[in-house]
Amino acid sequence: MKTVLQTFTNIRRQELLPTLVAGLFFFCILSALMVVRPAREALGMQRGIDAIRWLFMATLLVTLLINPLFSLLVSRFRRMVFIAATYCFFSFGLLCFYLLLTFAPTHVGLISGQVFYVWFSVFNLFATMLFWALMTDRFSKDQSQRLFAAISLGGTLGAMFGPWLASMLARPFGTPLLLLIAAGFLLCAVLSAWWLTSLKIDLEEAHATDARRPNSSEPDAEHTLIGGSAWEGFTAVLRSPYLLGISAYVLILAVVATLLYFTRLQMVAALALDTDTRTEAFARIDLYTQAATFVLQAFLTSHLIKRFGIAVTLALLPITVAFGFIGLALLGSLAALIAFEASFRAVQRGIMRPARETLFTTVPRAERYKAKAFIDTFVYRSGDALGSQTEGLLGRLGMGLAGLAWFAVPLAVIWMSLGLWLGYAQAKRSTPARPPVQL
Repeated sequence: MKTVLQTFTNIRRQELLPTLVAGLFFFCILSALMVVRPAREALGMQRGIDAIRWLFMATLLVTLLINPLFSLLVSRFRRMVFIAATYCFFSFGLLCFYLLLTFAPTHVGLISGQVFYVWFSVFNLFATMLFWALMTDRFSKDQSQRLFAAISLGGTLGAMFGPWLASMLARPFGTPLLLLIAAGFLLCAVLSAWWLTSLKIDLEEAHATDARRPNSSEPDAEHTLIGGSAWEGFTAVLRSPYLLGISAYVLILAVVATLLYFTRLQMVAALALDTDTRTEAFARIDLYTQAATFVLQAFLTSHLIKRFGIAVTLALLPITVAFGFIGLALLGSLAALIAFEASFRAVQRGIMRPARETLFTTVPRAERYKAKAFIDTFVYRSGDALGSQTEGLLGRLGMGLAGLAWFAVPLAVIWMSLGLWLGYAQAKRSTPARPPVQL
C-alpha cells in the first residue's frame, strides 16, 4: 500500500488520513456549490447577456465591501472560529433564500433573482478561498506539492456529485430543497475542517520528515490570534512584489475565463440551436472536463510539480489558452469550442489550481488568509468585470473570433511569463539562506 500511494499519488503513509479528511472537506464545499448552481442560473440569468456583465460589476463591489469585514474576523478570532463563522454565515444565507422560495414564491422575481446571482458569486469565491487558505496553513510546502492534487480529487468528486444530486432532486422535490441540502453540506464542511485541524499528531509526524517546514506550522497555530488590521490584506499585496505577481496572474486568469465564458454564450446563441442541443453540448463539456480533471489530479499533477516544478506547471494553462484561441479562430465550430473549454477547465482545475495554491505556502499566516482573500475574491472579480467589458467592447467593434485571438494570445504570453517568474520566486523564497562564510 505504501509503495502504491507513493508511486501514483506521492502520499506517505502518515499523511493518508489528513489527506482523506481534507478531500472530504473539499468534497462538501464543491457539492454545496454545484448543487446550488442550477438554481443560480435559473434565478439570476433572466435579462440576457448584457445584464450578466452588470451583475459581474455588482459582484465586484460586494467583494470589495466584504473583504475588510472578513479580514477583521480573521484578526480578532481563532482560526476555527472564523472558518466556522464564515461557512455558517453562508449556510444562514442559503436558509433565508430557501424560506423565501418556499413560503413567498410569488415575491421571487428579477430583482431577487439577481440578488441571489450576486450572493452566490461571492459565496462561491469565499468558500473555495477559505478552504485553500486552511490547506496552505495546515500543510508544508513539500506536502502541498505532493498532496494538493490528491486533495483536489475530493473537490472534483463533489463537482460531479452536486449536479447529479440536483438533477435527481430538483424535479420531484423542487429547487428550494437544493438550497437546504447545500446548507447541510456547508455544516459538514465545518466538521471536516475541525477534524483536520485536530489531527496534530499525524501532521506533525509528517512535518518532521520535511526539511523545509514553514514557520507557520507551529503547534499552537490553532490557538494563536493572527491579529492585524482589517485592510492588512490589501496593504500586504501593495507592499509585496510576490503578491502583486500572484494578483496579476489571477487577474489574467479571470479575464481569460470570462472571455471564454462569453464566447461560449455568443457562439451558442449565434448557432440558433434548440434547447435540447444546447443542453447536450454543455453536458458534454462538463462530462469531458470532469473526466479529464479527475485523471490529471489522480495520476499526473503531483508528478508534474515534482518533476518540472511550480514554474512550468503554472505556464501550462497560458499555453493551453494560446493554442485554444488560435484553434477557435481558425475553425470557429462548436466542436472546437467544446474541446477548448474542456481542456481549459481540466488544466485549470486539475493542474494550475493545486500549483497556484502552493505559492501561498511561503508567505506569513496573515497573508495566507487576508491577502489571499483579497486576491481570490476582489482581484478575481475585477478580472471578471474587466473581461466582460472587454468582450463587449470587442463585440461592438465588430471583431469576431480572429480579433479575440489577437487580443488573447499576447495576453497568454504575458500570463505565461508571470507563471514562470512566480514559480522561480517561490522556489527562491523557500530555499533557506546560507549562513555567511567566516573568514
